[in-house]
Amino acid sequence: MKLISHREAVFPTRMTLTTMKIKLKGATVGHNLLKRKSEALTKRFRDITRRIDDAKRKMGRVMQTAAFSLAEVTYATGDNIAYQVQESVKSARIRVRAHQENVSGVHLPQFEAYYDETSNDFQMTGLGRGGQQVQKAKHVYAKAVETLVELASLQTAFVLLDEVIKVTNRRVNAIEHVIIPRTENTIKYINSELDELDREEFYRLKKVQDKKQRDYEVAEAARKARKEAELLKLVDEAIAAGNSPEEANKIAEVKELEKEKKEAAGLANGEEEEIVF
Repeated sequence: MKLISHREAVFPTRMTLTTMKIKLKGATVGHNLLKRKSEALTKRFRDITRRIDDAKRKMGRVMQTAAFSLAEVTYATGDNIAYQVQESVKSARIRVRAHQENVSGVHLPQFEAYYDETSNDFQMTGLGRGGQQVQKAKHVYAKAVETLVELASLQTAFVLLDEVIKVTNRRVNAIEHVIIPRTENTIKYINSELDELDREEFYRLKKVQDKKQRDYEVAEAARKARKEAELLKLVDEAIAAGNSPEEANKIAEVKELEKEKKEAAGLANGEEEEIVF
């Protein structure tokens, strides 16, 4: 549909007015829903931001502890600990599973670390010396991996939510500042045009009624004049027949009444014939 400045280019009819009102109602409902969605997503976004900050602080502490633990293992077992670990590991014991969380229609990926109990390639590592330090380093680095998985899950949700919130806010602003005002202006335009058409129709009907009234008055005046002329003619005929003026007036009135009765009866018969046909 072509748009003209602040309103839509529509033909002002009552059907169009109904359509615009339905559109305005739908836009208002959609705006409210999107606004509530944006608020819910923003609340979750702030919560994730806080959790990311906590996870990064925790990650710094865990990695610092892991670095000290690795230094202890190297000191206790020697420089060949990296080679021993590489030779011992056949498969990863810490694995990651993914699932989705629905937040106001947005599916956020969630990552979760878990342990594969069937795989334990470090049973014999550190058996000769440094076993306690190796187990401690193993535990600390497992904690670091869990924290990394948590941080990756939060940052992925952060990026996705940031994009969704921007899109949702753009839609909210478009509906609030473009669609709703334009639809309201279109409704005002249609109402003004319909009011103008109603005024024109009222003026036209009034002019037609005035013309009919004038035509009726002219016809009524002509009928009265014709009746008076016929009455005078009857009076003259009665006087010519030797009647007094008073008697002539009475005779003329009686004949005029009989004539009107005949005309009325003829009109009634004509209406009955029309009904029969």
